[in-house]
Amino acid sequence: MPALRDIDVGLLRAFIAVAETGSMTTAARVVNLSQGAVSQQIKRLESLFEEQLFERLAGSVRLTRAGEQLIVGAHRLVALNDEVVSQMRGTDFNGEVRLGVAHDIVGRLLPPILRVFRHSHPNLLVTLVSDTSQAVRQELREGKIDLALVTEQERGTPDQWLLSDRLVWVGAKGGEAHLRRPLSVTLGQEHCGFRASAIEALTKAGIDWRPIICQVGSLEPVFATLEADMAVAPFLSRTIPDRLMVLDENSLPALPVFHINLRLPTTGVGAVATELARHIREGFRQRYS
Repeated sequence: MPALRDIDVGLLRAFIAVAETGSMTTAARVVNLSQGAVSQQIKRLESLFEEQLFERLAGSVRLTRAGEQLIVGAHRLVALNDEVVSQMRGTDFNGEVRLGVAHDIVGRLLPPILRVFRHSHPNLLVTLVSDTSQAVRQELREGKIDLALVTEQERGTPDQWLLSDRLVWVGAKGGEAHLRRPLSVTLGQEHCGFRASAIEALTKAGIDWRPIICQVGSLEPVFATLEADMAVAPFLSRTIPDRLMVLDENSLPALPVFHINLRLPTTGVGAVATELARHIREGFRQRYS
């Protein structure tokens, strides 16, 4: 019977960071190590299991079949480790925090950050409220949520600003909707923050266009319209689903930069909301800076 081996949780943290970011360089920022140190940790883990965990590509990496097999267990072990450490230190938070998030941010940028937060505070419930940035700001003012992640044209103060990203035109892979005239544009809800910028850019460029408005509280109908090659839409470049693509800038006008800001109530910020805000700031700095 082969001797059992212990798994260093630090190796698993590096493995998860590389798997989530697809980059040794970005993963190094997430786990606060050098790129060389992360690479060595991955090699140690591969040596331990005698399996190649990543396929090395030009400028990125992706999980092999063995890596995909490990990722679920790696998350469980890291979560259990963090839960035990938190319990023994007596620093865990309890209760609920309500986080409002703009539709365009919630699916692509937030999950890895919330996963780390859940590992650190397993007894704290995070309730997500997803809506337009305008609606989320209103809910924050009314005290219905504890903090808000929104996309805005104005860059927030240093403690509010998380990331700047340019709007780009998005459509179906191999599609032709961006070549048709009048151009069909999916603008989401009436109060979509990107609506005015898209209309202004199209008007200045003299492009004949028509709106296709999805009056629902979800981006899925928008994605369906785009995948069907019925229209194009403006999205932040970092939030584009894999099943869609950035369109040729030569056929459509350039769009402005937007900013992702973290907003807290002007008064009465609780300890739990403050802790989540700290995790969000740190997560964005490590993963997306």
